[in-house]
Amino acid sequence: MKKILSFMSLTLLVAGCADRTMPVADLPEIDTSNPLLAEWETPYATPPFERIELKDYEPAFDAAIAVQRAEIEAIVKNPAKPSFHNTIVALERSGELLSRIEGLFYNLLEADSNDEMQRIALDVQPKLTALSNDIALDPALFARVKAVYENPGWFLSKEDKRLLEKTYKSFARNGAALPADKQELYRQYTTELGEMTLKFGQNSLAATNAFTLNITDPGRVEELPDFVKEGLAADAKARGEKGWTVTLQYPSYVPFMTYSSDREAKEQLWRASNARALGGEFDNCENIRHIVDLRRQIAGLLGYETYADYVLEERMAENTATVNAFLQELLDETIDYARADYAMINDYAHAQGFEGDVMPWDWSYYAEKYKNEKYALSDEQVKPYFELEKVKKGVFLLANKLYGLNFARCDDIAVYHPDVTAYEVTDAKGDFVAVLYLDFFPRASKRAGAWMTEFRGSKVVEGVETRPLVSLVMNFTKPTETKPSLLTFDEVNTFLHEFGHSLHGMLGQGEYESLNGTSVYRDFVELPSQIIENWATEKQWLDLWAEHYETGEKMPAELVEKIVAAKNYLAAYANVRQLSFGMTDMAWHTLKEPFTGDVEAFEKQSMAPAQVLPVVDGTAMNPAFTHIFSGGYAAGYYGYKWAEVLEADAFKAFEETGSILGGPAADAFRKHILTQGGHEHPMKLYVAFRGHKPETKALIEKMGLTK
Repeated sequence: MKKILSFMSLTLLVAGCADRTMPVADLPEIDTSNPLLAEWETPYATPPFERIELKDYEPAFDAAIAVQRAEIEAIVKNPAKPSFHNTIVALERSGELLSRIEGLFYNLLEADSNDEMQRIALDVQPKLTALSNDIALDPALFARVKAVYENPGWFLSKEDKRLLEKTYKSFARNGAALPADKQELYRQYTTELGEMTLKFGQNSLAATNAFTLNITDPGRVEELPDFVKEGLAADAKARGEKGWTVTLQYPSYVPFMTYSSDREAKEQLWRASNARALGGEFDNCENIRHIVDLRRQIAGLLGYETYADYVLEERMAENTATVNAFLQELLDETIDYARADYAMINDYAHAQGFEGDVMPWDWSYYAEKYKNEKYALSDEQVKPYFELEKVKKGVFLLANKLYGLNFARCDDIAVYHPDVTAYEVTDAKGDFVAVLYLDFFPRASKRAGAWMTEFRGSKVVEGVETRPLVSLVMNFTKPTETKPSLLTFDEVNTFLHEFGHSLHGMLGQGEYESLNGTSVYRDFVELPSQIIENWATEKQWLDLWAEHYETGEKMPAELVEKIVAAKNYLAAYANVRQLSFGMTDMAWHTLKEPFTGDVEAFEKQSMAPAQVLPVVDGTAMNPAFTHIFSGGYAAGYYGYKWAEVLEADAFKAFEETGSILGGPAADAFRKHILTQGGHEHPMKLYVAFRGHKPETKALIEKMGLTK
């Protein structure tokens, strides 16, 4: 046993400037035999995953919580007059050990979880919520923060001022200014909310894993492409089953729905997927009622009419009226086109001998067939040129062309699962930029979807810069015994999207971690991820790397042309579908009274204006809508479409300069967007890059929906 290590100390002495002297905490002793609490003597101080055991987490959380409490106590009891450095910066630097453990544990809870981790999460969550509340509601601490906010002094940089403003608002928005009785209610509500959102996510994952469809009749899979059959056979084998097994995981579910004509099986799968956690063992309906009501009550305590009003005050959109008007404007511009998309596929299905209306479980099959016929383009044609390793090479090459980044696989860096690889990222000068972890394939321990996370962000302390550890987690088609992983065009888009987030995280610069990288408003964070999707249909980029995985033949020019021609296929339908998700999110979070009704009925009503496909009773997507009920997108899902408007306008800057592979637009995007994080209001950053505010018409034009 020994005192906490020096890198966790809050001491900062700058010669000749007493105001920059930080409070020194009397830190508790910790057990450094626990690898989560010891100094990581690894390449770039990366997590030593191979040394960490499940039993290490709870004592590490307890120790780190105690350390942060001691750090906060040192700030509060500091006899010196409150200053920016001894209060605001000290608060920013506190909790480093806890942040390190949280960054590791909660990322793995999503990417490589098990029952014991789920239990630990439930046990730890109340402790973390209590700590957060104790800090946010500490009157003495808030008094110091407020004193600095009201008298900041004369020597603050623009970045310092942004941190001060953010810190003060964080306290005010988390109950610090409430009277004592309401602070207790705030504690109660936030504690319950933390537990409810965690349970929601666990139920959603469990419901996804609970359903499978095992097929033993070869005739029912005979029509499927080889890559689909091989993937289903591999899933069956892994489960100890015969034949072919379809799961609700994306790489299994979507190809089966796309290529199978077995309506009975597809209806069964679609209903299972769209009724996850709607009743049954993993029901989330009551959790939804509790979550939205707790959020409503928290907003009310803080003086807001609805939870959306509370959230949007700190967003680029700024208020509920702006978001609702934005969603309605896009819906009005595109709903007729979306309904025309459905009518087109419906008519096509009828021409193929289909009777009745195309149902949701029929949609992917006939949409794919029509695309093949109209554009002579199918996933089967494209996939041989999108072998995962080649795609990865292409994505890395794009980052090199745009921003001078280089990627070198580093097997000396430990990873948390055999599927994961780690890369050392350097800039054009050879300087270290970040570590990038790539985790591509689905497994039962990983939730569905794709996302970017950080094990550590970037910052500068005592003149020493810490660079980020970034992770991309996806669920792509796995290699089989006979084929490598071959991606669909949609999966290539997904890779680009998440890689855009990683660039935002890796290229962030600045002194304070809470302002760097992806630490921006939610409706701005998707700009770097969505703009890079534009390159998926750029021949100039595809020509550099897209080769047939067997022959080495370059992707033929006519195939690239087909991809470009088909890029807006069903764009209106896809747009309206996303709008419907944003609309149901806003409906939940603008409630002014407790919700005691039926979740399925509420969803149908909230999404009705954007409904294109037939409605199916007994199904609802909200009980598995983790983005808004267990993620960070509550009253914020509109941000995806908001960012699409930003990126449609922003990509024109690349086109207008005549160079999409580097040049002035890339330099400006890096300078004003990727490196800046949350240092300034996002609209100011965007205008600095583009020269004007974004306009909705840019997205309408990009989708080819001009009247």
